[in-house]
This record gives sequence, structure tokens and C-alpha cells, in this order.
Amino acid sequence: MRGIVYKSTGSWYLVKSEDGNFHKCRIKGKFRIQGIKSTNPVAVGDEVGFILETQGDEEVGIISEIGDRKNYIIRKSVNLSKQTHIIASNLDLAFLLVTLNNPQTFPSFIDRFLVTAEAYEIPAVLLFNKWDTYDEDELVEVQYLSDLYQEIGYQCLSISAKTGQNVSEVQDLMRDKTSIFSGHSGVGKSTLINALQPGLELKTTEISEQHLQGQHTTTFAQMYDLDFGARIIDTPGIKGFGVVDMEPDEVGDYFPEFFKLKGECKFNNCLHLDEPHCAIKLALEENRIAWSRYRSYVQIVTGDEENYRIDVYKN
Repeated sequence: MRGIVYKSTGSWYLVKSEDGNFHKCRIKGKFRIQGIKSTNPVAVGDEVGFILETQGDEEVGIISEIGDRKNYIIRKSVNLSKQTHIIASNLDLAFLLVTLNNPQTFPSFIDRFLVTAEAYEIPAVLLFNKWDTYDEDELVEVQYLSDLYQEIGYQCLSISAKTGQNVSEVQDLMRDKTSIFSGHSGVGKSTLINALQPGLELKTTEISEQHLQGQHTTTFAQMYDLDFGARIIDTPGIKGFGVVDMEPDEVGDYFPEFFKLKGECKFNNCLHLDEPHCAIKLALEENRIAWSRYRSYVQIVTGDEENYRIDVYKN
């Protein structure tokens, strides 16, 4: 039988077969030694082949094959820096929910997510959530971020999952696609899914007032079929986003505004760090490239994970 993985707990998988039925499945041990270095050899969104077996009083599927992935979102595991974690696969669209505070989403986190989406050719959309909670000064700051990324070429929407502001526009983007919602814990992923699909009633939790951080209400990645012809993958909140398997000389290709200018650099192998006659450094000095984007680029190219993590975790 064949189907699509809708939920992954790390040891068990919920697979929707081609006939529309759901089956509880597990994997054969050999997938652990086939050179798949990620902590999760099977990810939500994967197309799999499986065989049904009777074990005791229940029917269990044994996953025997993983189909080729057209793309995936991947990051370094938080506690196992040498291992990677595939967040989801076979995506048409990746949404990153961003909040100015409660919790704070730093530009470095946004940029790492966008770089990964670019590398795997997944269109990305930034959703600036909790628009209804910001005061006048905060709205100016959020609008600045939105304008910055829109100028680069990313679609940005100001939304409120709680009040419904622009939720219908998100719905229109999702129609007939498989999408993912990602972001820190507490940015409103589950609340937005509940707004998109009334009656689904995913669990949500209030922000911790002490640390202004979200609580982990989504434990495992899970995909849902929505009644307007879309599939959405809800993911656990993530603190850090470690970029995976990128050589220093290719990172700039995943910053669209850098890629447009790289041909103007004096040297073909310019890393845009200390090289002379660098078009990116010139654009930076002339404020045609944002300093926050360049800082993110340097952190990725130089492998500066320590300072990145400090930046992400501070309140």
C-alpha cells in the first residue's frame, strides 16, 4: 500500500493511504543505517510504501519504502548539533509566523528560515501575527520589517489569528497546496489553524508572562486536511534554526538581494567579507542592503552558531 505521512512521533507514524484511511505505522530498522543522518528518517509529508501486519489485536503498517522528496525544510537538531531534523517534506509553500514580542522573533531567525527555503526551492511567506496587540511604535517597527522583506521579494502579510485580520488572504494562498506553519512557540501557529478551520480546535496555550515565551503545545509535526482544499502541517515551536549542508561560497546565492549583485564583484569567488571591490559591501555602505541581513549572512558563512544562539535565546 502507499500513502502520505500525516503525523510523526519519532517512533510511530500516522499514514493516510490512497483509499483515504489512516493507519498506524512504524519503520523497519534498516532505515536507521541507510545513510539517513537526520533524527527522523521519515517526516510528515513523505510519500511511503507500507505493508499491513496483524500484531496482537491491532493492525500495524510497516513502512518499507520512502519516496523521493521533491523538497524539505531541514535544520540542525537543538541538542544534537551534528544531527539534523527534517521538519516536513514535499511542500508547496512555507509560512513563517513572526511576532515582534510575546515571543520576540529575531531577524537572524527569519533569515535562516528563508535561506533554507531558498536552498530547497520552497516559496516562503512571512506572516506578521498579533497585529492587534501592538502599540503605535511597535506597528512602525513591524511595518519596517515587513517592508524590508517585501523589497527583497518575499510576500508578507500582517495578520491577527485571534481577530481574523487577513486570515482569508492566508486561506487564499493555501488553497490546493500543502503548506507548513513554522516559528517559535507562542507565535500563534495553532491559533491560526483554528481560525482557518473552525471546529478543528487545536490546543493553544497562553504566553508565559515571566519569560514572554510560548509553551510547547504542539509536540509532534502533524498535517491536517482543511475543507477549502488545502493541507497544513503544524509544527512544534522551534528556538533555533541551524542551517544545514551549505558551503560558504553558496550561502550568498540564497540571499536574493546578494545574488542579484554578485556578478558585479571583482572576484568570482568573493565571499563578501574582506575582499576588495565587493558589490555587496558597497551596497551595504549605500544602504541598499539591510545590515541585519548582512549580519545574518556573516554568521552563517563563518559558522558563528554561538553568537546566533545567544541572539535567539535572549529576552
